[in-house]
Amino acid sequence: MNLYIKQKVFSWADRFAIYDQNGNPRYYVEGELFTWGKRLHLCDLNGNELAYIQQKVFSFLPKYYIFRNGRQAAEVMKEFTFLSQEYSVDGFGWKVFGDFFAHDYQICADDRPIVTVSKEWFSFGDAYQVSIAPEIDEVAAVSVVLVIDACIEASQNN
Repeated sequence: MNLYIKQKVFSWADRFAIYDQNGNPRYYVEGELFTWGKRLHLCDLNGNELAYIQQKVFSFLPKYYIFRNGRQAAEVMKEFTFLSQEYSVDGFGWKVFGDFFAHDYQICADDRPIVTVSKEWFSFGDAYQVSIAPEIDEVAAVSVVLVIDACIEASQNN
């Protein structure tokens, strides 16, 4: 399944629209304004929350929690490495590798790529193609991609 994440350019809070490969809206993401740490809500087209993402504020390395149905489903943490950047996704058993500043990375399970993310360079605002393996939970995959995007944005703003 291919999804496309398109960030709204002129917005006070984080806002993303997520489309399927035919250009039809599939999900939307709303960020909370005036909070300590980043908070994102991944919703279906009817406004039902599918996942909630919350940043742990006072942490040495970036750490985010993904909640589904009011329960913590995963914890995404940046790993302490010297030569490369890596993230681990406890709860899903995934690792994230790649060139994050170029928005070109993979989410792997058992050293097998299950999600591939690449930036669409010729678009107005940030846009990403997310290719998800058929057996992978789409909401979980999109939630992790949103966390990585938040980490990249925070490191570029510092």
